[in-house]
Amino acid sequence: MTRETPQRHAPLRPATEAPRASSALLTDRYELTMIDAALRDGTASRPCVFELFGRRLPGARRFGVVAGTGRLLQELRDFRFGDDELRYLRDHRVVSADTVAFLEDYRFRGTIRGYREGELYFPGSPILTVEGGFAEAVVLETLALSILNHDSAVANAAARMSIAAGDRPLAEMGSRRAAERSAVAAARAAYIAGFGATSNLEAGRIWGIPTMGTAAHAWTLLHDTEEQAFRSQIDALGVDTTLLIDTYDIREGVATAIRVAGTALGGVRIDSGDLPTVAAEVRAQLDELGATNTRITVTSDLDEFAIAALAASPVDAYGVGTSVVTGSGAPTAGMVYKLVARQGGDGGWVSVAKASADKSSKGGRKAAFRTLDRGTATSELIAVSDGFEKIHTAAAHPDARALQVTLVDRGEPDASFEGPAGVDAARAHHALVREELPVKGLALSRSEPALPTVYIDA
Repeated sequence: MTRETPQRHAPLRPATEAPRASSALLTDRYELTMIDAALRDGTASRPCVFELFGRRLPGARRFGVVAGTGRLLQELRDFRFGDDELRYLRDHRVVSADTVAFLEDYRFRGTIRGYREGELYFPGSPILTVEGGFAEAVVLETLALSILNHDSAVANAAARMSIAAGDRPLAEMGSRRAAERSAVAAARAAYIAGFGATSNLEAGRIWGIPTMGTAAHAWTLLHDTEEQAFRSQIDALGVDTTLLIDTYDIREGVATAIRVAGTALGGVRIDSGDLPTVAAEVRAQLDELGATNTRITVTSDLDEFAIAALAASPVDAYGVGTSVVTGSGAPTAGMVYKLVARQGGDGGWVSVAKASADKSSKGGRKAAFRTLDRGTATSELIAVSDGFEKIHTAAAHPDARALQVTLVDRGEPDASFEGPAGVDAARAHHALVREELPVKGLALSRSEPALPTVYIDA
């Protein structure tokens, strides 16, 4: 293992963990005012089915990637209204005293089924199906959307970059381009969708993601000469380190790096210039100097298109910052959370749907399958039912793969989807299901979704 190889350690946990902060007020005010009104008119406990889905894929992309599920389950465990939260609601008269009393005992006791983290999704895919009383389910809307919209946007971009990079490793380096906690979530989402490492140490600590990094331009500028900076870095990190060679003159930087480290230098990093041209010139110079095994890493505002343009260049690895943590032009996945079915006054189930122009939804409880032809995905098949008696199971679709799993059963999240183990499982699942895409699904150009969404009646 070299100094530049991403380092992975078991996530650290203090001997006694401090209590986690409540996530209950990570929500919009109208979630609670609806509960307030529902308690008054008697509909708060009415059984309901909510659905989280995207009407379209952001940026006319060919597929989406589900990310954030494990984080949502963890936050759901902490979705409790404690003394501080209740005091705020009471002091600011957000809701009535009766609603404050209701929230004091709030626990989500329903069921959540949905797509596994790392799964691909398409327009209309029922990514999450939340079943419970109206009050206990509606209040999860903002939390679920804020997590999945952000993390899936990052994963969408990261997957495209991973496709463009092929077998070359990718490192996420975008922490300084995101809010401090969003940066940690972004590193996690990028890792799930194909990146191999992150520069963010908190992401490494919490989620077990391999971390990497050596020195910035400030290190070279600190010293009187580039050679002094290189010598000092090698003394500290060994010849397997990666030297940043473009602070001054790149050609001179390469010569100095090999003079100081020898031909066993682990790598050089280029962070500026016309990268295809510069990479070719650096590779030729390294080879001439006998450093044929010294790797070249490029950074410098890369996105999926820049990475694809470097496919024929002698580049060994990529570091991506701004583009991946901001969704590469699509900073939100555009998902929504809608009521799709409820129990009527007679005890029967009623499908409900929004009919607004360009913002319509499709009512009914849904079961989702991905049809396959000799291992290649052909469609997103969604069976729609008014109630619960006719829901399709995998047995009804032997040529398809069932997409939904139980994430929360009667209020208890499935711990296997949480923590570092959940991240590893999501990453492995994503790599597996991406192999099902037809070839057209791998293209970076704007187009229709790679798979059609087909609805059938259950």
